[in-house]
Amino acid sequence: MSTALHAVTVLGHDRPGIIAETTAGLAGLGLNIEDSTMTLLRGHFAMMLLCRGSADGSQIEAALAPLAAGGDLDIAVRPVLDQPAHAGGGDRWVLTVHGGDRPGIVSAVVGHVAALGGNITDLTTRLSGDLYLLVAELDVPAGVEPGVVEAGIRAAAEQVGVTATVRPVEADEL
Repeated sequence: MSTALHAVTVLGHDRPGIIAETTAGLAGLGLNIEDSTMTLLRGHFAMMLLCRGSADGSQIEAALAPLAAGGDLDIAVRPVLDQPAHAGGGDRWVLTVHGGDRPGIVSAVVGHVAALGGNITDLTTRLSGDLYLLVAELDVPAGVEPGVVEAGIRAAAEQVGVTATVRPVEADEL
């Protein structure tokens, strides 16, 4: 029997038990959770799971339908390509940006990373009053000089009126 990989997203108003109910439904189908992330965004629940098993998308949707019955959660299931985890191969960095909130901060700063051929592997932002905070993990191609990465990011941040710091990831941080 072949197994398939599915992405399951759960979005909506937060309440206790969403993770427990979602994972119980998946386990009931014999699905294995291979990767997941979850966060709260101003009281809104957001979770994505990559699950492997023999169940198809309609079976997964049916198993999770009771979670969405109250109308406060949206659940989506879709098959995804079965690709090996990104091996990287470049240099890993942690980017921290903070300053006054305004549109365009994320775009300006991560645009420089993309221009270098780099990849954002994790990104979190928060707004506290007027203070905006961004923390990201970057995978920058091998051979790109650290000074080029740092100078470009700092210049992009300065253009939108925020401060950015970049440092190499320590092996025990990930």
